[in-house]
Amino acid sequence: MVTKKWLVAIVDDELDIVNLFRDCLRGINDILIFTFTDPFIALEHFITNKDTYFLIISDLRMPSLCGIEFLKKVKKENPLVRTLLMTAFEIDDKLFQEYTKADIINDFLQKPIRLKDLRSAVTKHLISYKRNLKD
Repeated sequence: MVTKKWLVAIVDDELDIVNLFRDCLRGINDILIFTFTDPFIALEHFITNKDTYFLIISDLRMPSLCGIEFLKKVKKENPLVRTLLMTAFEIDDKLFQEYTKADIINDFLQKPIRLKDLRSAVTKHLISYKRNLKD
């Protein structure tokens, strides 16, 4: 029996971060991980594969496109995909609060991120996503 592979995108302008997170998540069953340092390229890939993505992990501050706006574009294409925003900066922002309430941002991790917390969050979202598909 062939198991369906669900896609995860890690989007951060720092190559070391996307590589570290990819390596951390490699052992999770049923997922394929894609890494991007450019949110526009990530968005193109997401749009092409939007029905097989279950999670987008995005940094907040990137030079070409803010992570919050990137996730808004993702959710417009597929409202069911789970989103996780990460940042090293303090967030006290009305837009962040609004997008969290509107389900554009499903989860948040503060940098520096412990790798076990990242794995736990991804696993939690995979289970939740699969459960929502069955309902």
